[in-house]
Amino acid sequence: MATSKTLSAENIQLGIFGSTISEPYSSDDATLARLGKRPVLKRSFGFMTILGFSCTVLITWEGSLFVLLSGLQNGGPSGVIYGFLLVWGGMISVFATLSELVSMAPTSAGQYHWVSMLAPSSSRKFLGYMTGWLTVAGWQATVASAAYSTGTMIQGLILLTHPEYQQPEQNWQGTLLLWAVILLSYTINTAVGTLLAKFEGLVFFLHILGFFGVLLPMVLLKSEHASTEDVFNTFANLGDWQTQGLSMCIGILGIVFAFVGGDSAIHMSEEIHNAATVVPWSILTGLLLNGTLGFAMMIAILFCMGDVDAATAENPRYPFMAIFHNAVGSTAGAAVMSAIVVFMTFSATTGCLASTSRVYWAFARDHGVPGWRYLKKVSPRTSIPTYSVLTSCVISVILSFVNIGDATAFNGIISVSIAGLFGSYLMAASLLLYRRVTGAIHERNDDDTLTNTTGSGLSWGPWRLPGLFGTANNILCCSFLLFVLFFSFWPASREVTPQNMNWAVLVTVVVVAWSIVYYFAWARKTYSGPIIEV
Repeated sequence: MATSKTLSAENIQLGIFGSTISEPYSSDDATLARLGKRPVLKRSFGFMTILGFSCTVLITWEGSLFVLLSGLQNGGPSGVIYGFLLVWGGMISVFATLSELVSMAPTSAGQYHWVSMLAPSSSRKFLGYMTGWLTVAGWQATVASAAYSTGTMIQGLILLTHPEYQQPEQNWQGTLLLWAVILLSYTINTAVGTLLAKFEGLVFFLHILGFFGVLLPMVLLKSEHASTEDVFNTFANLGDWQTQGLSMCIGILGIVFAFVGGDSAIHMSEEIHNAATVVPWSILTGLLLNGTLGFAMMIAILFCMGDVDAATAENPRYPFMAIFHNAVGSTAGAAVMSAIVVFMTFSATTGCLASTSRVYWAFARDHGVPGWRYLKKVSPRTSIPTYSVLTSCVISVILSFVNIGDATAFNGIISVSIAGLFGSYLMAASLLLYRRVTGAIHERNDDDTLTNTTGSGLSWGPWRLPGLFGTANNILCCSFLLFVLFFSFWPASREVTPQNMNWAVLVTVVVVAWSIVYYFAWARKTYSGPIIEV
């Protein structure tokens, strides 16, 4: 039985492209080996670099700028503020739960590994497989979405400096810029093994400095500000929903999107020193820091935005650039402020690509995706899963062709990011709650027995929320995830048209249907859950 199998630290072999080599064996490698996995990726991230990685994938203050309109339509300024606090609190609960899970099993597989170790034996194979596909689909959509946002924001920056560009602006131009963003992100991800960690560490400081570089000019140079009543006691229901509360619930989905990607560090776990402790602290520290900056930026932009209709007419896709322009009274100044946001969105694309490729690689290692024999390979030069990085890039480029024909259809495809990722969170969190209340998870031990993997026992990691507090948080986490998933499929307006329809439900059904077909046709013969490699 797997539970009786012991691991000898002296005899662990590291496999790269099918070969085996002997290497010094660290405590991180021992932790991974207890999960049944060979350590094949290079650990180049410490606490500060992975904190920077987490923060610059989330980019909450930057993201809050270009999702602002959805909240103003359904909720208004006050709905945006109170909705932000609701989402922020809910996300802290969610990622505290995920932190407990990653501390138990710090592996790049993340959600599907946790579901496989927590689910009943009768259903763990299928539930783990479905969770893996939800995670892959959610992260792949996030890469495409981040690259699309970066490319089209470059178009918005051009429009800011050359207003005559608005008339000839075409979808194919944004698609070409998306390709350029993907190519540059691929280069950073694959050129040198340690380049990504250094890049994210440097970008982290720009993330902090850029916040002040945008906030202070906008607040100090704006001649007129909205009143406190306008910001904190003004609601809107432009979607014509039955109640203001329903309108606000629909409007906060834009705010949720500003927090997508919080599990990015989890999928880098096999490249982080002391991952079982560092990843939980980096996730929650990044969430607290990003939430604070995002909330401050949200309040500042609401006080300084002026006439939203005029800003939208000036820059239809990204009115925050017009708000910058009107606030500082200088095209050059607004361009610099906007360029900071564009660069940070590019850095988020780079981080998203890294996390997505690790999900592909981990799932391929367990034979869960087509082409797993190639996707599981790791470059011997850089210790990076190059084929998985390339696959994510190619799929993003293929998806982008849809944007040339119809931007609405492309937005429908990438809208699966919330449904996919939050669905995978819910699956893992609900099973953790089930195992917690039944007393199936035991206190942590440091022996060399397999644990927290398929067919083995369950034990807590070094990071956890104790007792009833942990149970209550798991319940809150599951409740919040159900709330988000329910409203993630609603359209922005009660009067639904092909242009404002939320196509996430269709795309999610297609992804789930494809994964089920692939499972019964091929994957059930090769996929049996996380493979014990040692």
